[in-house]
Amino acid sequence: MKQLILSLSAAAALNVAPVLAANSCSAHSPAYRVALLELYTSEGCSSCPPADQYISGLRAAGVTPAQAVLLALHVDYWNDIGWKDPFSQAAYSERQRWLTKLAGSRTVYTPELFVAGQELRGGVDRWSGGVPAAVKRINAQPAQAEIRITLGQASAAGLPVEVNASAAHAGKLFVALVESGLASKVTAGENSGRLLRHDHVVRTWLAPVPLSSGDKAGVNMATVTRTLPLPSGAVAGKLGVSAFVQSERGEVLQALTLPACGG
Repeated sequence: MKQLILSLSAAAALNVAPVLAANSCSAHSPAYRVALLELYTSEGCSSCPPADQYISGLRAAGVTPAQAVLLALHVDYWNDIGWKDPFSQAAYSERQRWLTKLAGSRTVYTPELFVAGQELRGGVDRWSGGVPAAVKRINAQPAQAEIRITLGQASAAGLPVEVNASAAHAGKLFVALVESGLASKVTAGENSGRLLRHDHVVRTWLAPVPLSSGDKAGVNMATVTRTLPLPSGAVAGKLGVSAFVQSERGEVLQALTLPACGG
């Protein structure tokens, strides 16, 4: 891992955009593997609010950002059944289908939870015991990739983001803008009349970037540098950026999250 650390540090030094040079904040992934939790959900699904609440409560339950990255991805295939989820995107549905196909299945449903690319069945009742055990097991494994996230100050122009990743294995770097503290008044569909609250909602999902050969033999690298537009009405203190590296087989090599500076 020493070689990877040196390579990543050099890449960061060479590629940090000027906008990130001052008043920025950063995070570097640890030597152990951070768990990635992906909840596939929808405001059009009456079974989803308990799952949303479960994900929202994980931090208070002791699952820290250093242990697990939390992502709530709102799918769009419920949108034609009475209520269009304002947080849904087709890309999230496509990713769920990809993960489902890797697992040897063709059926997608909500709520569905993946931990490190593996489905955790049973719903909220079984997640309560299964998630902490899975996170502990993943944290005991050595990281197979390194990630550094650097954020500039959020402004009307957006949130400046740079993410560097390196790994000895092939993989892709995924980057997402995440927002918490959201509320939505649902007026149609299965949840009509309910006020739904959400945390860790993916608002922007960047196209994955393949890791390519770097300066040192055996080290694959990727860099993403973007200024991400802020969601309408977003509060900087509720925003964050999450990133992870995943192999084509679905193995999550490492994950990392960083709240907006000052958040």
